Amino acid sequence: MPIVRILAVDFGSKRVGLALTDPLGYTVQPLPYLTHASKDDFLNKLKTLAQEKGVQRIVLGLPRSLDGSIGPKALECQKLAVNIEKFCSVPVTLQDESFTTREAEDILIRDLGMSRKKRKEAKDSMAAVLILQSYLSSL
Repeated sequence: MPIVRILAVDFGSKRVGLALTDPLGYTVQPLPYLTHASKDDFLNKLKTLAQEKGVQRIVLGLPRSLDGSIGPKALECQKLAVNIEKFCSVPVTLQDESFTTREAEDILIRDLGMSRKKRKEAKDSMAAVLILQSYLSSL
């Protein structure tokens, strides 16, 4: 399989969690989260990051409802995926992100013993790591 640098995005209204594969495509590292004032601001920041890191695919978390259906947040992410593809000229794959934020918080507490303040800053990017690991496992 050819090596492809992949960026995972856990989109939130205030913060966007990010994770990136290493240049060889073997490991996943969290990146600092992004804040944004608007969707256009987010798209500009994402495009810059994708270009700087040589990203060839973006995996966007899809927040399904508890019953697995597509709710309003998931519809918003589906539209966002189309906008990202057009604006960044990078293919976007949607990946189920069910429970990743909760799982990320559990990891940060249980495995890393992180304080509440530090968890708040790290959980979005840890969720992006989980999204990307899930995507890579499905290949």
